Amino acid sequence: MVRRRTIAAVTEVVPILRAKDAEASALWYARLGFEVEWRHRFDEGMPLFIALRNGRSRLFLSEHTGDAPGPALVYLFHDDVDAIAESFGRRAEPMPWGMREVHLTDPDGNALRVGAPAPQ
Repeated sequence: MVRRRTIAAVTEVVPILRAKDAEASALWYARLGFEVEWRHRFDEGMPLFIALRNGRSRLFLSEHTGDAPGPALVYLFHDDVDAIAESFGRRAEPMPWGMREVHLTDPDGNALRVGAPAPQ
């Protein structure tokens, strides 16, 4: 008989996105409501790693070439997709799966779909 190990629940999932200039990307993500939580650099002149937070949501931006070669696609649920779309000069569009979304691309080519449930 094979014994199965009990695995605890996942407490959080944090996408790591490749950034050529993490500080510039952090400013771009600030438009989505993200704030810098912390920064790490192993030594002066080394690649920068930035943790972003918006409420309970997080993203990591890494200048390390071995991290997240990208580009990636991240889906963000947002309370006010129309405000986000407007801040980027776009319009949120209704989708056949019951969401309203705006599609964005960050400075490093990572794609973001920002959505909210469509009104019934």
